[in-house]
Amino acid sequence: MAIMDIKEVMKYLPHRYPFLLIDKVVELNVGESITAIKNITMNEEFFQGHFPDHPVMPGVLIIEAMAQAAALLSYKTEGKQPNGNLVTYFIGIDKARFRAPVFPGDQLTLKAKLLRRSSRLWKYETQALVDGKVVSEAELLCTEKNINEE
Repeated sequence: MAIMDIKEVMKYLPHRYPFLLIDKVVELNVGESITAIKNITMNEEFFQGHFPDHPVMPGVLIIEAMAQAAALLSYKTEGKQPNGNLVTYFIGIDKARFRAPVFPGDQLTLKAKLLRRSSRLWKYETQALVDGKVVSEAELLCTEKNINEE
């Protein structure tokens, strides 16, 4: 059962096709952790070129999916939604590892755990799993920004 369905996810993430990489949230512990799902289908635009004869989800998009899960946790923890001015930017990656490829038909489970929060800076420990096995992991840094102040 989804805690956040796609309609609610879209209220919090400004991303849209082809960059909306969260289908639903299945677990949420505000201020602590989140578990989200991305269903990987052959219809994903990136499979046309990565790679046509051996389709594999690009690692950078797996990292982006983990960052989107972390952003959802940030918004829910703050009790805020993005608007025309407020966005969460992904600003850093540490300890990134890719353990196994992700293929069409896989279901990506995305986990983010809040490690540290100070003012507008958030640090997360993230993992992407397929069938319970870690396929990618990283520590991610995010920040909240008012785009009118840029």
